[in-house]
Amino acid sequence: MTAPAPARRSVLARALDGIERVGNRLPDPVTLFALFAGMVLVVSWVTAGLGVAAVHPGTGATVESVNLLSGAGLRRILTEAVRNFANFPPLGLVIVVIIGIGVTERSGLVTVALKRLVSAVPPSLLTATLVFGGVMSSLAVDAGYVVLIPLGAMVFAAVGRHPLAGLAAAFAGVSGGFSANLLITSLDPLLSGISTTAAQLVDPAYEVLATANYYFMVASVFLITGLGTLVTARIVEPRLGVWRPEDASEPIDVSLGEVTPVERRGLRAAGLTFVLFLVLVAILVVPENGLLRNPEAAGRPLMEQIRPFLDSIVSLLMILFLVCGIVYGVIVGTIKSDRDVARMSAEGVAVLGSYIVLAFAAAQFIAWFNWSNLGLILAIKGADGLKALQFTGVPLLLSFILVAAAINLFIGSASAKWAVMAPVFVPMLMLLGYSPETVQAAYRVGDSSTNIITPLMQYFPVIIAFAMKYDRKAGIGTLISSMLPYSVAFLIGWGLMFAIWMLAGLPFGPGAPLYYAPGGMAVP
Repeated sequence: MTAPAPARRSVLARALDGIERVGNRLPDPVTLFALFAGMVLVVSWVTAGLGVAAVHPGTGATVESVNLLSGAGLRRILTEAVRNFANFPPLGLVIVVIIGIGVTERSGLVTVALKRLVSAVPPSLLTATLVFGGVMSSLAVDAGYVVLIPLGAMVFAAVGRHPLAGLAAAFAGVSGGFSANLLITSLDPLLSGISTTAAQLVDPAYEVLATANYYFMVASVFLITGLGTLVTARIVEPRLGVWRPEDASEPIDVSLGEVTPVERRGLRAAGLTFVLFLVLVAILVVPENGLLRNPEAAGRPLMEQIRPFLDSIVSLLMILFLVCGIVYGVIVGTIKSDRDVARMSAEGVAVLGSYIVLAFAAAQFIAWFNWSNLGLILAIKGADGLKALQFTGVPLLLSFILVAAAINLFIGSASAKWAVMAPVFVPMLMLLGYSPETVQAAYRVGDSSTNIITPLMQYFPVIIAFAMKYDRKAGIGTLISSMLPYSVAFLIGWGLMFAIWMLAGLPFGPGAPLYYAPGGMAVP
């Protein structure tokens, strides 16, 4: 009896397989970032020689391409290499959080918590829960990248599903849904402040509130959760197939087993510690004279008042993981002295060796790209290109979303891009009858949708390192081919939702008009 022929893979799966193969045939990610950095040097030399420049729409200053192969450029490269590495944003965040996570993981708390999570969440809701948690993680600024994404891989491995599918689902929520949330986050006042400055070029009295896009972003939470769940179930997970633990770069125990009575006691004690910690943080933040509030920001927007708390989130997470892990470990007997705690933290940080090397190369590439002004010039030229299209109505705004998505591939920071784009597009579209709130909402759709496929996103090397833990052959191609379906789905689905929102005449936020009448009148 002949064996049945293997099922023919779909056109989409074969295309993604091709992207993965091409991507993974590229050199090691460390080498690749080094090559990217070398390309920046060459391109900066060529463009500077050609006199490539653009006029900054906000300041009116001429932005010229900077030759990094000049004497001044080479001196800067050599003298600031260590500073680039030390100031690479994800580096300190990852290491600090891992100090605490190392204790929670090696004390056994993470494993027991996963047992309870797996038993509490129905299998049919596991993916949706993970994506939703990723979207909501923007409340903790960037902590979702180093906490929830590896947790997603662990949860999927624990229930016999491919861990890279769990990683992808969490990454889609954390990064692709970064603009969406059920609450106001630190991103809202940051963007609205830039939008206000840009709007005042047309109307000096115009103010864009932090709640400008609140209604739209709340609705977006459910859209991104649904799309992320659907893409995971229908495209990403079937394509990845069955995971084999022997493919991992290190031994991984996925057999959770039953929760023992002593583990249950330890988990309850850790849970009580968690609650008490949150109460303590609330005492430090909620009262007007709280220690984690800015006393000089009284009367200003809430996000400015609690800025010390927002800036402390990484440290607080480290302490939270550390304390909960210690409480659990002492009760179950995995921690018997302070030496055990120190050892667990050290072992947690030790596994970051390959990531630290990768972070060095990525930090130099991103710094050199910024110094060369190539990203800024590309952003300005892209804005000029959209102006030349002379579209009107919803097609104009959808074109703007696509431009924002494309520019996001070259400039990672949401605020940095908006600082360049807002002075061009906000006044231009105000004069065409669209409110700054509408323009900002469109920007957020495009900006978030392609976060998950650009190597310039500062946490991209972190995610690759997490993926390599479960698949030693994973590389840039593996990650991009897994995340591309989410990016396309978010861009199409979110863009369609934006168009329907506009056509239905729904406000993007409380008191936020859709349209603006040139001459100074906002139109409901």
